[in-house]
Amino acid sequence: MSERGAPRLRPAPAPLDVDLHRIMAVGTLVWGVALVVTGVLALLGHGATQAVAACVAGIGIGLYGMRWARRHQATAPAEPGADLPGSD
Repeated sequence: MSERGAPRLRPAPAPLDVDLHRIMAVGTLVWGVALVVTGVLALLGHGATQAVAACVAGIGIGLYGMRWARRHQATAPAEPGADLPGSD
């Protein structure tokens, strides 16, 4: 307990090192599959065109996210906290 009686919090865990490009690629692929399904349903008259537009937007955002992840992957620090002052 701290001086004021509140419980002390543990330090936050280090962030996981993940490949954001791969995660974005999988999400974009899922949007692509959804686009095919909603497109077929819209052509058959059973689906709304708003669903097709949402899938197209999801693919566009996913492609932008993949580009962003590739561009920022090289700028990430090698070790957690490596870019913090005093971490020599």
